[in-house]
Amino acid sequence: MTRLLLIRHGEVQGIDPPTFRGRLDLPLTPRGLRQAESTAAYLTGRQALGAVYCSPLSRCVRTADAICAPFHTASIPHPEINDINYGAWTGLGVDEVCKRWPHEAALWKVAPHVFRIPGGESLQDLVARATDALTAILHKHPHGSIAMVTHDSVIRALLCHALGLPLSAYWLFAPSPCGISTLSYADDRFTVVAINETQHLSNP
Repeated sequence: MTRLLLIRHGEVQGIDPPTFRGRLDLPLTPRGLRQAESTAAYLTGRQALGAVYCSPLSRCVRTADAICAPFHTASIPHPEINDINYGAWTGLGVDEVCKRWPHEAALWKVAPHVFRIPGGESLQDLVARATDALTAILHKHPHGSIAMVTHDSVIRALLCHALGLPLSAYWLFAPSPCGISTLSYADDRFTVVAINETQHLSNP
């Protein structure tokens, strides 16, 4: 059995008020650094992590490096668990996108599974690459505990995949910065242990 921790990166600018960050390489805020350190302290002593994979963007690498430090291992960047490509929306605030693309922005919120972001990815694109990465990682680690430090978009897509939910359920999940979702994988099936644990962030 493999125990899989899906961990969102720590806080960055652009979460509140929200912007379409996507592939922008934003650093962690001071609070985000504290969240990463709190996550590392929480995991230390609870389980031995055999590997920590992460999106190549620095906010995920920095979070993953903090988690790796107590385990004396190095994070492994994986390009296929990068954030969704927001195309023409990248770097824009949600309010601005709603003004410039009112129909498309409304569709993204109510039916994301039938929509492709202008110049960017669809959820089908995202889930295809993220699940391919997950399959390869699970094949490489058939036992033990591993972590994937990635983005809210990827975590939503992978939770839909693990739970057998359609992509129309994408917005049912709201991963918090450094929130931890835990899955177990055995006999070609997932079991959900916890979704978006944040108790370790009570004093972030």
